[in-house]
Amino acid sequence: MATSIRLENSAFIPSSRRDQRNPAHFPIERELRFRTTGKLDEMAGSGMTIDIGSKRVVFRTDQALRLGKHLDMAISWPVQLDERCDLKLLASGRIVGADSGVVAVSIERYEFRTLGMSGLAI
Repeated sequence: MATSIRLENSAFIPSSRRDQRNPAHFPIERELRFRTTGKLDEMAGSGMTIDIGSKRVVFRTDQALRLGKHLDMAISWPVQLDERCDLKLLASGRIVGADSGVVAVSIERYEFRTLGMSGLAI
């Protein structure tokens, strides 16, 4: 059973109206590639981020993803290193919400890397 992701939840409310105890979330629309891990049902896909925070990523995709599934993601980053080198955010976590093509992932680990010739390869 999918958990509903309501667009009116705190992740989509401007930071001035959010409870200050919650980590910041930013409405950032960036290209995303993902891959699920698992011996029997590994899959790969793409999407566009809706909201990125230090603890969660919310994105749109055409792929049907299951709650609790582990996901590796590569997200194009909007800022360059030294104003000349493109970056990507690599993040891993579990799917905590999925409804109507919108997926929320709780981030367990992340790092920034240069985009390089491999692009958004995970």
